[in-house]
Amino acid sequence: MSEYSLRQLVGACFLDVPGYFFYLFLALFFPEKKYWVRICNRHEIVSRPTSESEQGVLCDWQWTSDLYLPKIFPVFGRLLYRRALDDFSIVMQDRPVEQSAGKPEISCIIGHRGLERLPHLLATLQSIAAQKECRVECIVVEQDNERLIEKHLPPWVLYIHTPLPEKDMAYSRSRAFNAGVRAAQGEFLIFHDNDMLVPSVYARELHSFFCKGFEVVNLKRFIFYLDQMSSEKICRESTFQFSPEINAIMQNAEGGGSIGISRTAFFEIGGFDERFIGWGGEDNEFWERAQTRKVYPYGYLPLVHLWHPPSEGKAGRSAGNALYMSLSKQPVAKRISRLQKIRSGTFDDSAGS
Repeated sequence: MSEYSLRQLVGACFLDVPGYFFYLFLALFFPEKKYWVRICNRHEIVSRPTSESEQGVLCDWQWTSDLYLPKIFPVFGRLLYRRALDDFSIVMQDRPVEQSAGKPEISCIIGHRGLERLPHLLATLQSIAAQKECRVECIVVEQDNERLIEKHLPPWVLYIHTPLPEKDMAYSRSRAFNAGVRAAQGEFLIFHDNDMLVPSVYARELHSFFCKGFEVVNLKRFIFYLDQMSSEKICRESTFQFSPEINAIMQNAEGGGSIGISRTAFFEIGGFDERFIGWGGEDNEFWERAQTRKVYPYGYLPLVHLWHPPSEGKAGRSAGNALYMSLSKQPVAKRISRLQKIRSGTFDDSAGS
């Protein structure tokens, strides 16, 4: 029995299905226009760049949302997935494509802890290894008491181990990213999750906007959340040559999942706030400070998220999200000033933070 009511099913057929057919039909006959990126829920609005030469859409709402129709009729999620990956394919390989010598143009930084998500990390690295037309280095920061994953990583990956200051400290995404930046060579940085696969043009596309003068680049349009069996098959067989089951399709991830920023802008906004320990909040807070720079926010690239059990502390009101809600009430300039002083060693916390 369907978990959706007859009214919801009928409403989806009459109010949502026509829009999907329209944009998917246009995308089929005008593939260069990428019309599928304009698909959204019925009450949502997306806007396009003012320049006709630029791609992507901006989600005109604050938080993430999942596409509604594919939850009722999964076939539309599969159609959108196939269209998106036909345009921007995800390739998996064990080592980077042959690249010219020289300093990397992009440093991709990934934080990690534990062995449970090691298969996800290795699959993610395979998609990064397939990046083309861009020199990319990848840095994996293991934040743990022991060096558990070092021997499992491919030789082209730079491994950094950061022991915990306290034995049982929860994972801090902010600390992992800040540690990675200190070793990065690229002038453009990508902060990336360890369970997110990217198209083979991902680094090239982000870097192209950096070359146009943008300092913060967010090109994510849809994140396809796969089910457990499909995710395990990808990790096990390193293939996308099958039709996966899709649990959800997320929009408007902003600073979450994967975000690009110039090295200069990263330091000038203060980096990541290391008060965030445990799940949540650090990406939203970082994104708010990043808005003070020149941002390209129009997304058009698909990413694939591999299934894993919910992160510890994600359910309910996490400490990270509570901290974010508190900090978001403070002026962005004040937050940036505080982090800059911490980095320079001139911050005095005697009057409170």
